[in-house]
Amino acid sequence: MSEEGAGGGIDDRPASQPPVDALLLVSFGGPEGPQDVLPFLQNVTRGRDIPSARLEEVGRHYLDTFGGVSPINAQARALSAALAAELAARGPDLPVYWGNRNWRPYLPEAVRQMRDDGRRHALAVVTSAFPSYSGCRQYREDWDRAREEVGEGAPVISKLRHYWAEEGFLGTMARNVAATRPGPRASLVFTAHSIPRAMDATSGPAGGAYTATLRAAAAGIVQRLDRAYAWELVFQSRSGPPQVPWLEPDVGDHVDALHAQGVSEVVLVPVGFTSDHVEVLYDLDVVVQRRARALDGLVVKRASTVGVAPAFVAMLRDLVVERIEGDELPSHGAVATHDRCPAGCCPPPARTAATAGAGTRP
Repeated sequence: MSEEGAGGGIDDRPASQPPVDALLLVSFGGPEGPQDVLPFLQNVTRGRDIPSARLEEVGRHYLDTFGGVSPINAQARALSAALAAELAARGPDLPVYWGNRNWRPYLPEAVRQMRDDGRRHALAVVTSAFPSYSGCRQYREDWDRAREEVGEGAPVISKLRHYWAEEGFLGTMARNVAATRPGPRASLVFTAHSIPRAMDATSGPAGGAYTATLRAAAAGIVQRLDRAYAWELVFQSRSGPPQVPWLEPDVGDHVDALHAQGVSEVVLVPVGFTSDHVEVLYDLDVVVQRRARALDGLVVKRASTVGVAPAFVAMLRDLVVERIEGDELPSHGAVATHDRCPAGCCPPPARTAATAGAGTRP
């Protein structure tokens, strides 16, 4: 079991745990060729009763726009290399491993390699910055299963705390927004992956943490800009059945509404994502831009995600050092937040139509 355990609780790093001797980058994974697309989507949606027509529709996005290759694995490789370089330059001396939830290299492969290399305790950096079942606790369950699969000698895995409120994240996003050169009357539209309302309601220790932390992050980014822009948090990439309540408004509908209100410039800010993968490049750069072209006089720009920005990578290294050297500090967000997840935090949703399709694309 990991330090969080299958129940999601924390045993507060008992003294019997071995010292940290590795860093594990944990990501969603994505297809790396046309032959991978359907098996990948089947992995993502296993047990969720997603209609085959929906998988074929999403598969066409990969095939027609990206040649069957998701950018996410290349982006994970780049982040892994950047973390390794940062650790080599500033310490501590830790090897960096990489494992995915849904495609090669799978987490069991990474855990097995760490065991074979003699590693006993890895800190996990997850490429999801905000608390929710699919963005936090599910990854813990993933590496618990991976450790069970590897068996005897599998290293302990501890999750690095949430980093959405850190300067390396917020400051980088603010610089990315500023790089779009928004005019004084531009409207900032912060986007994140939509999830079922029921999942948001149970996110974090007391519920509602997904939307609360997203709003706090958006406000923190705006505070770092040169003026108080109008802004709103909206959602994208919904993949569930229409009769089930998911977080709204949809980004495309919101852009339409802004145009109807006389707004002439919109900057899309994908705050809920850490790299420019398919949901950013397709859902924002293709789908929303296509809608915007039909709206006279509207200019829609898009800020980059944090990716491998030096300040972001340096911040992750600093959190590793913080964890190794002693108790982690609390996040300094604009809302009450948590850093070590207590038992019962972000409980797994029932596998019903209410959560079917959550997180079907990286």
